[in-house]
Amino acid sequence: MSLIRTGINFTFILFSVFLPIRSLTKEFKLNTKVHDYSQLVAGKDYILEIIDEGMEAYMTGTGKGIKLHDHIILKSNSRYKVESIDYYTDPSDMWIALLKQVKFE
Repeated sequence: MSLIRTGINFTFILFSVFLPIRSLTKEFKLNTKVHDYSQLVAGKDYILEIIDEGMEAYMTGTGKGIKLHDHIILKSNSRYKVESIDYYTDPSDMWIALLKQVKFE
């Protein structure tokens, strides 16, 4: 009897803990966007400061709607994920972000 009860408890824990986490992850992936900056000119339209041998970078640019965990594609055909972002107050669409390079899929 206790073996059956343990199995039921394990199943309950599995469905009550892990499935909500899975659905949050799925929802999170749907809310991330890709912003294509490959047609813009570095030094004119945005500033990019490479750090950690290209694995990370600081980028200052303009554009509304860029959020944490979004991806940015640059001219060098590299893709970065937004690790942190802060918007300026004036102009309100200017931001600075810490980016981390990710593999292009």
